[in-house]
Formats: sequence, C-alpha cells, structure tokens
Amino acid sequence: MHTTVSELIAAHDAASKAFGSPTAGWLSYGQLRDLTAEVRTSLHSFGIGRGDRVAIVLPNGPEMATAFITIAQVAVTAPLNPAYREDEYAFYLEDLKAKALVVMQDDDGPAVAAAKRLGIALLRVSVDEGAPAGQLTLSSDASGTADTAAPGPDDVALILHTSGTTSRPKIVPLLQSNVAASAEHIRASLDLTPADRCMNVMPLFHIHGLLAAVSASLCAGASIWCTPGFNALQFFGWMRDAKPTWYTAVPTMHQAILTRAGRNAEIIKEVPLRFLRSSSASLPAQVMEALTETFAAPVIEGYGMTEAAHQMASNPLPPRAQKPGAVGVEAGPKVRIAHETDDHLIEGTGEVVISGPNVTPGYEGNPEANAKSFFEANGARWFRTGDQGAFDEEGYLHLTGRLKEIINRGGEKISPLEVDGVLLDHPAIAQVVTFALPHPKLGEEVAAAVVLNGEATEREIRDFAAERMADFKVPRKVIIMDEIPKGATGKMQRIGMAEKLGLVETA
Repeated sequence: MHTTVSELIAAHDAASKAFGSPTAGWLSYGQLRDLTAEVRTSLHSFGIGRGDRVAIVLPNGPEMATAFITIAQVAVTAPLNPAYREDEYAFYLEDLKAKALVVMQDDDGPAVAAAKRLGIALLRVSVDEGAPAGQLTLSSDASGTADTAAPGPDDVALILHTSGTTSRPKIVPLLQSNVAASAEHIRASLDLTPADRCMNVMPLFHIHGLLAAVSASLCAGASIWCTPGFNALQFFGWMRDAKPTWYTAVPTMHQAILTRAGRNAEIIKEVPLRFLRSSSASLPAQVMEALTETFAAPVIEGYGMTEAAHQMASNPLPPRAQKPGAVGVEAGPKVRIAHETDDHLIEGTGEVVISGPNVTPGYEGNPEANAKSFFEANGARWFRTGDQGAFDEEGYLHLTGRLKEIINRGGEKISPLEVDGVLLDHPAIAQVVTFALPHPKLGEEVAAAVVLNGEATEREIRDFAAERMADFKVPRKVIIMDEIPKGATGKMQRIGMAEKLGLVETA
C-alpha cells in the first residue's frame, strides 16, 4: 500500500505515459520524476518546503495536474477555484495561511491582487513552446530557507475547503497517507491498469478530479488526457483524439454528453469505453440507464466527499450489478450506519459514517465541528457524512436524503449561510434566508428570500452578489417578501422553504 504521493509514481516504467492534453504530447513517468526533482529544487530555493502551504490557481489542464502532483511531493498543496473574486481569494489565502501562490506567468487577475494585498509570495508557471504536456518551469523573486526533508505519511499533502452548515467554510487537511490510500481504493475498485487512459473533464481544484482522475491513474501507472475543462461541444472531438478507456464526471455533465451522443455515434463506436464513472451528486436512474445503452458500457456510480479524500462507496464492475439509485458497495473505508444523534452504530436507516485510512484526521482549527463529526465506537473512529441512507440485502448503499442544508448545484457545494452573509452586506436588505430550489438538471439551484428596508430589485441584488461571489454561488432566484416564514421556535428554516413559498409542486 502506498503511503505518500511520491510512492504513487515511484514504481512505474519510465517509458509509461502520464499526462496528455488536446494541445500537446505526453509527459512520461520518467519526465514526471525529473520534473518533480526540478520543482523540489525550485521550491526550496524560494524558501518553500515540507509543511509550507502553497495555493494553486491554474487553468484546468496538464500543467494544473503536474503542479499538484509535483508540489505535493515537497510541500502542502491548496488548489483554489479560478472563478473566485478577489475578496474570496483573500479569505481563502489568509484562512489557509498560504506561504505562496502558484499562477501562470502572465496572470494578473484577482488571485494575484489578493496575494499582493496579503504579502504572499508569487510563484509563476511558464511553459516552453512545444513542451510535452504538463512540462513546466517555476520562477519567483521569493527566497529563504526551507525544511528540505521529504514529506512523510503523516504530513499534510492537500488542503481543501468544504462548505458547512456554518457561515465559515471548514478546512479539510488530507494527509499524504489519506491521498495515497484513496488513490489505491479507486484504482482497485475500477481495476485500473497501465493500459487505461482517463479523459479528465473534471475541474482540478475539486477532490473528484484530483483523486479519481489524476491520482488513481498514477497509482495504476496509467495515463491521463487533461482537457481544459468540460465542454459538451468538444467532448466527442476530444474522445476521438484521446481514445480514452474511461472518463469520470458529475451527472449534469453526463446529461449534456447524452444530448450530443446521437450525432456522434460513429466516434462512440470507434472508441469503445471500458466503463463510465459518475460521482459528486446523485445520478438519476434514467440517466444511468441511457448512458449504459448509449455507450454499451457499464456506468460506475461512486459516492465520495472531500473529508474522505473522495471515494467511500462505488458500484462494482461487471460481473456484479450496477444498481441505478444506489451509490454502490463500500470501496475502501468501512461504511456503516449510525444513529443520527447518539454515537453508536445501528441497523436500518440512519446517518452514513465511515472509518478508514483515507479519512481526514479532522477539520483544522474547528474543535466544535470535530466533536460533532467524529465519534468512537466498535473499536474505530467514525466520521459522520451528514447523509442519510441504508444498505440493501446485497450490501449496496442507498442514500435517502441529506441531513445538512448544503445546496448541491450540479456537484458544486454551496453554504447558504455564506450567501446570507454576502447578501446582508447590501444596504437595502434587512433579512435573508438562502435555500435550495429543486432544478431538473442541476439537482438544486440557489435561491434566496429577502426582506428589504430600502429600495432594491431582484436584478440589483443578484448583480450585487455576482460582484462578491463566484458565479455558481449567486442566487438564480431572489424572492422579495414582507416577512420570511419561520418555524415554531422563530427560526427561519431552509429545509422546505421552496415548498412553503410555492416554488415547487407538492404532492
């Protein structure tokens, strides 16, 4: 079993292919090892080493993938969404205690502005014309001393923020051993081999793309074709060029792919997939069945979250069944059902809990969240996922609902309290409650009910939010009310708000 990111790539043949892209060739494992040594030397000369936190804001593609893999073998990586605004970057960089920020050579955008505000070192990525995919050079004016020891299994490799039910996003540190274990779990559940080629369309600032596409492929000695990000219009052209054996995506991406599959039947026939994978949001049974029929390949739905370094359960490969509506069998960590309030395991329906080598040791600087999320039982330490579910008689997990109020917009998780906080900065808004509005394709959309103490229109409120938050967090619907409905205790209740306001049909 691998215990560090370095071990994921250490044992593979130097001639194997690792990273590719639609615009460049392939970076072999031998080149990747050489590049890692160059990045290590550069980082140490910049005063960055073991334990130092390096935020990464790069466009999707092979450079982002190799930056993650190479830096994680030297320091702590913290990929951030390129769509954030300056104030969001300032929050995350400060919250992370980032020592440096990695950006492209010519980037002068909001991430750079935030780093300059905070006095954080800038590391610039340049790529020589005609260089293999992912081949990059780091440069910086920074200098200093660094801990040059190689990170060990108990050192942090990756830090991501996750939205919680509090207004402040929680910091999730994932150890080298967590990342390595999860990559091995995914490799095993998908039976990946060096002959496999993943076409990555997932954003590489999310755990899904970083672990399921990149790290699991490296663990198998397989190759990855790194796209610039999902684009339904280009998907089948990439598929023709990349000749993948599989891809992984969220349900909304699969649905968009299906809408263009009919006119690309010849490519589907010419490039047979071994399987398709779906994760990060529930895959509707009808979509799973349509994908299976269209691609003549099994659809493997997985169940993951940041705190588990992605995968917890997965539908198995044939000859076992892929059950529509189920997130599969346990695939790495132990998966059990716990009482939703008492700290013990139960049979039947309850809160899904996990325990295993891929699970984060705990939220950083948040003892209250850790006390609520972890408990000891049956000789193990269990993490509460916040999801409700039950196992069927064959050991397949079926989720029956979320216990948390997080809005899941096509796989993007949004804290309603974070949106509340931004909207309440508007001078004309007195009260606000952000909630999930059911959506036929995305699963959920962001909506907000507001009470005004001045003049403002729905458009003005949405524009105000758009200047301060990434687009996916901005409410698509704002309802201006005289009074927001409250529960028996006087609290504004998010759950069921859409039904209370008559925004969805009720049975």
